[in-house]
Amino acid sequence: MPDITIVTEADLRKTITLDHEIVDTIEAAFVALATKPVAMPPIMRLDIPEHRGEVDVKSAYVPGFSGFAIKVSPGFFDNPKLGLPSVNGLMMLLSSTTGLVEALFLDNGYLTDVRTAAAGAVAARHLAREDASVAAILGAGVQAKLQLEALTLVRPIREARIWARNAEKASACARDLSERLGIKVEAMPGPDAKEAVTGADVIVTTTPAELPILRADWLEPGQHVTAMGSDAEHKNEVEPAAIARADLYVADSLAQTRRLGELHHAIAAGIAADDQSFAELGAIAAGTLAGRSSEGQITLCDLTGTGVQDTAIATLAFSRVARAGSGTKFST
Repeated sequence: MPDITIVTEADLRKTITLDHEIVDTIEAAFVALATKPVAMPPIMRLDIPEHRGEVDVKSAYVPGFSGFAIKVSPGFFDNPKLGLPSVNGLMMLLSSTTGLVEALFLDNGYLTDVRTAAAGAVAARHLAREDASVAAILGAGVQAKLQLEALTLVRPIREARIWARNAEKASACARDLSERLGIKVEAMPGPDAKEAVTGADVIVTTTPAELPILRADWLEPGQHVTAMGSDAEHKNEVEPAAIARADLYVADSLAQTRRLGELHHAIAAGIAADDQSFAELGAIAAGTLAGRSSEGQITLCDLTGTGVQDTAIATLAFSRVARAGSGTKFST
C-alpha cells in the first residue's frame, strides 16, 4: 500500500498562503464546475444546536484532477468563550484512480479559510469595478482579515473600513490589517454598518449572523457585495430585498444558494422564485455569461462554499507539500 502523507497546519502555513496562484486555482475550480461533468454531491450537514455547533462535509470529483478531497468542517461558535477557535476540521485527498488515501491535512480549517478568501477574490475580479479602491468588511474574525487581503490581490484597494458588533475586535482587526497590508484601515463605530458601507466600492460580509446586517436601501450604484457567511439555512447576513435591488445576482452554486445561501431567504420572502434562473460565478469566469456590464451596476455574489474549491486547494497543497518535502509519511 502507498504511504499516506500527514500534513499539519504548521506545515501548511509554510507552503500555502494567499497568492495569485491560489486565486487562479480556485477560479479554475469554478470554471470546471460550469464547464465539466463535475460530481459534487449536496453538502452533508449535522447541527448541534445546544452548543451552537454545525458540521459540514463537502466533496467533489473534477474530471482531469488526479485526486478528490473530502472535507469535514465543524463550526462551534461559542468556542471563543472557552478560549478555542470557532472553526476547525480536516481534509482527506484520495486518488481519483484507485480511491486510496494520498494525504491527510490536519489543517484545523486553514485550507478552508484560504480557499474561501480566494473565492472572494474571484468574485471581485469578475464583478467589482476595475477601479474599486475602498472596501467595507463586515465582521472582524479570521475571514474578515483574509477577505481584505484577497481583495488587494485583484483590485487596487487603498482604504478599508471594518465594522463588527464587537467594537474592540473591530479596532484590533483594523490595526492588524493596516500594519500587515500597508493601507489605511479604519474601525467604524455604530450600532449598524451603514456608515461603513456608504461610499464603499466593495462590501464583504463575513459573519455567522442569523439576522441581516446589510440593508438593501444602503446599497449604492456601482457597488459590489460578496456575501460569504450564509453557508447554512439559518444564517442570513443580507436583507432579502437586496437580491431584488441588485442588477446582477451571482451564485457560487445555484443549487446550494437556493437551499442555504442569501438566495434561500429571498425565496422564502417571496422576492425571488425558487425556479428563477441566475448566473453562476463559474460561467462568468469561463466567459459564457457576462459579469459586470456597466460602472453603475450593483452586483451581489452569494458564496456558500463548494466541494470543487476543497478539491482544488487540497490538490494544490499536496503538490506544494511534495515539492517542499514537508509533511510526514505514514506507512499503512
